[in-house]
Amino acid sequence: MTKKLFHILLLFTIGLSGCSAKGNLESYNRENIDIGYVKVIVVLPFENNSKDEYAPERVRNITMTQILADGIFDVVDKGVVDSHLHEEAITIGKPLDKPTLHRLGQRLNIQAVLLGTIDIADEARKGAVSYPELSITLRLIEVESGLIIWQASGSETGDSAWRRLFGLAMKDTFDVSLNLVNKMLGTIPR
Repeated sequence: MTKKLFHILLLFTIGLSGCSAKGNLESYNRENIDIGYVKVIVVLPFENNSKDEYAPERVRNITMTQILADGIFDVVDKGVVDSHLHEEAITIGKPLDKPTLHRLGQRLNIQAVLLGTIDIADEARKGAVSYPELSITLRLIEVESGLIIWQASGSETGDSAWRRLFGLAMKDTFDVSLNLVNKMLGTIPR
């Protein structure tokens, strides 16, 4: 009887493991390009397609911190970047043409720019429980060619069957953002 109970609990646990925090991730790496030459980048202000007005700045800051913490690239300070964007009259969310990318590269001594879009930044509900949802796209563009050399799109929620089952608090907005950004940056070839 004990062995049977163990097997039932094991199957139940395996079944619930598929119900943990939901999230999807897709990434693209340009073939035949060694990304190792990219040493310094700028992280441009993120475009916002969500209702959360603070999401773009929050996710941009987290992205910059994680890029630096993981030693992926050096990052130009966002104050310097934003000042340059203002001087060049570059509007966030508008396409960057090759001459603009080239000027950014020369002026800031960078090899690539990281663009981000917040597609969803919202609170969802299941019964009496609410939890954050986040969906973002990041893309790394080479300043010389204007080619996308890496791109990732992902989503994550703070919902978890384990947390609901054991009465634990759902992940907050910061944790969801940090987890998603880390997963996405983990797909950059090194």
